[in-house]
Amino acid sequence: MGAPVTVDPLPGFVGFAAVLREAGLPCDAHRVQAYLAAVERLDAGDPEQVYWAGRLTLCADPDDLPRYDEAFDAWFTAAPPLRSRTPVPTPQRATIAALVARDQDGGAGEEEPGQELAVAASDVEILRERDLGELTDAERRHLRELMSTLRPHLPTRSSSRYRPARRGTLDPRRTLRAMLADGGETGRLAYSRHRARARKLVLLVDVSGSMKPYSDSLLRFAHVVVRAAPANVEVFTLGTRLTRVSRQLRQRDPERAMLAAGQAVADFAGGTRLGETLRGFLDRWGQRGLARRSVVVLFSDGWERGDVSLLGEQAARLRRLAHAVFWVNPHAGHEGYAPVQSGIAAALPHIDRLLAGHSLATLERLLREIRDA
Repeated sequence: MGAPVTVDPLPGFVGFAAVLREAGLPCDAHRVQAYLAAVERLDAGDPEQVYWAGRLTLCADPDDLPRYDEAFDAWFTAAPPLRSRTPVPTPQRATIAALVARDQDGGAGEEEPGQELAVAASDVEILRERDLGELTDAERRHLRELMSTLRPHLPTRSSSRYRPARRGTLDPRRTLRAMLADGGETGRLAYSRHRARARKLVLLVDVSGSMKPYSDSLLRFAHVVVRAAPANVEVFTLGTRLTRVSRQLRQRDPERAMLAAGQAVADFAGGTRLGETLRGFLDRWGQRGLARRSVVVLFSDGWERGDVSLLGEQAARLRRLAHAVFWVNPHAGHEGYAPVQSGIAAALPHIDRLLAGHSLATLERLLREIRDA
């Protein structure tokens, strides 16, 4: 009698891995090798051991388990092993919109997938236009998600350094080197122009009692801008005192940044002394260089409890130092608004633009104004 013939079971396991790949599981070569190595060390005739060897090596996500179980039962002819499979919840589709169209009975209306996308898109647009001071808690959470998608771009200015360019000022050194490379013949003229560098941006956020509905959202907006250019953006809060929160807002996590800023600011929802705090900013930071040739944005509703003439003097002083001064008033976007508040009336002659800042859409327009300043 001849020697017994042995059958290599590994090709069947490789075919099982191919079936899993067709089912959408990420069974790359490394996972398949780990699976085969595990099977070699186990009893390949025991379906229970084969099942768990594949589940531990070929599945990369809990969502893969139902497809793995279905493919295992279909591939192996033996009865499926008795095992307790943990039910995997169906992953829910992530949505950014908080508002969902509902019928009069309170239930969600039956809509086609395209209609659901249209409703979600329209809800996002509605949320972008909503007043920041009138949002519910759920809408505020969704607004934070939308705000994290903003991509601020700082304005630029010319530096003293030059860079090669196709047009601009003739560069004698590079032209001479090109002549030497060509044997003394003047064949190519080299040009250069000033390099562009980011211009400083200073955000002054009023955190007094009248600005309380907007302070949290405006500071989160400031966090997004700071994270885009940590070295070129400075943030201060204005109330009864001046507080620098640039370092706190440079943290990557927005919740930790807001917590640190809240601990640093001791006059949240207090009074408003814009003239005094603006003078403190200019005396300590602005005059020494932070406000020079910078874009300064002041977020405030303009209610001033201090000396109004002092605010006008400091606004004129700031305008002489800065490249551009924007005043963002949350009430300026409302119908019938007029800049009659004492503070903003005194500062209005010394600012470049009075802008609305009551919604995400108006903050996006502010970013465009800053970019083009």
